Amino acid sequence: MRTAKPGIALRFDWIGLVFACLLTLFIALPLIVVGTWAFTEVWRYPSVIPQRFGLRFWGQTLARPDVWDALLLSLRLTTTVTVLSAIICLPAAYAFARMRFPGRDILFLSFLASHAFPKFGLLVAIAGIFLQLGLISTFWGVVLIQLVGTLMLMIWIPVAAFQNVDRRMEEAARDAGATPLRVFWSITLPQAAPTISAALLLTFVGTFYETEGAWLIGAPQIRTMPVLMISFINNQIVVQYGAVLSVMLWVPSFIALTFARRVVGTGAFARGFGA
Repeated sequence: MRTAKPGIALRFDWIGLVFACLLTLFIALPLIVVGTWAFTEVWRYPSVIPQRFGLRFWGQTLARPDVWDALLLSLRLTTTVTVLSAIICLPAAYAFARMRFPGRDILFLSFLASHAFPKFGLLVAIAGIFLQLGLISTFWGVVLIQLVGTLMLMIWIPVAAFQNVDRRMEEAARDAGATPLRVFWSITLPQAAPTISAALLLTFVGTFYETEGAWLIGAPQIRTMPVLMISFINNQIVVQYGAVLSVMLWVPSFIALTFARRVVGTGAFARGFGA
């Protein structure tokens, strides 16, 4: 069996390192610039660094009524979508994990459909239907369009959670006389709960930051935090307003995604696919 020469292996290591650094720079640089703008009071061309830092624009941004209206609306929307997604998807995920029925694999993979095509084109088609139903610029119209985007996470990850439950503990509980409902509440759900909680958290975060559906279906009456941030930037009101909102949106999402990654791990999607 041939082995790679040390020089070739070292060369590939350096190429991989260079690509990793470039990718990190490509992702991190815009974040650094926006983060800098959030704490900048004066930054004029051609200066490379701001002339004056400060928190003046944080106070101005947080004093705007439309910012708080958008925040409360985003929380209402996100909570509603997450609860509805859990009610609809968790029973379906349990069925996919534990039951065998005709068309199961095809139906399971069909939840990828909303992510397999250009999203904006799909949203435009749905918007045409919603226009006929009178759901444009309504709270429930945005709820429905955002609910579509939660299906994959709320099906695939809980399927992996239910499949990882120790069946021997369930069988032992049934042998001891426990009813199926008792086994589910006392054995199955506690073991699956951490991963399901991470799926709910990812759904909450993803819905909170969803922009395309909220803008296309909700405008002009429904303005969520991301939509308001984009309007600040596009209308060139004050660039710092948009930067401050960006930082406000980054911090909770970073904490939530870090927690979810620790709980879910990298194999959750693979286990779900192999259901």
